[in-house]
Amino acid sequence: MTEPAEDDNTIPEPLVAATEALLMAADEPLSVNQLVGLLETYGAPDRGAVRDALATLTARYADAAVELVEVAGGWRFQVGSEHADLVARLWEEKPPKLSRAMLETLALICYRQPIARSEIEQVRGVAVSSNIIRTLQEFDWIRAVGYRDTPGRPALFGTTKQFLSDFGVKRLQDLPSLPEIKDPEALDAAVARLQTAAPAADDTSAEPATDLAGDID
Repeated sequence: MTEPAEDDNTIPEPLVAATEALLMAADEPLSVNQLVGLLETYGAPDRGAVRDALATLTARYADAAVELVEVAGGWRFQVGSEHADLVARLWEEKPPKLSRAMLETLALICYRQPIARSEIEQVRGVAVSSNIIRTLQEFDWIRAVGYRDTPGRPALFGTTKQFLSDFGVKRLQDLPSLPEIKDPEALDAAVARLQTAAPAADDTSAEPATDLAGDID
């Protein structure tokens, strides 16, 4: 996380205000390079100047209901965690719920990537539904990052930049650490830790047994 600037007066206020406006209006996180390009009319600021503006805004919003955070895709404003449940009431449509089987599959991909479908099934002890893989791909949380050099060339799955952004972390190392998952007990621990960051993991009821990259700076 960028440290707050020591003195706001050293940073042009128009640059700070323009940076704030862009981040408020953006539909997705903006990287420093994107901000530099968008702010070129403000004295052609370099990366250092933009980072100073970001540090100033981070300090200004430190005690506000919204906060400026850096995630995998760049910088964004978001509602503070203490108000997340309250703000969720604004939307009539409930967010998608993650089943227990989907969480188990996602946890294995997250903590053991790159991983093949057969390896996921070996730990879970049941077949992985194609619907689970497809849904996680539609969420843009996982993708095929390669193929194993074995008969059939099975796909190897890993997490995406969108996964990191949606779970509010900059890199995989920011997730709670966990030993390698090799048994059901370790899988339970991984699911529990992943749930703490999941954007919509309030439904973890077990499903029938027949149902259900990586670090990016």
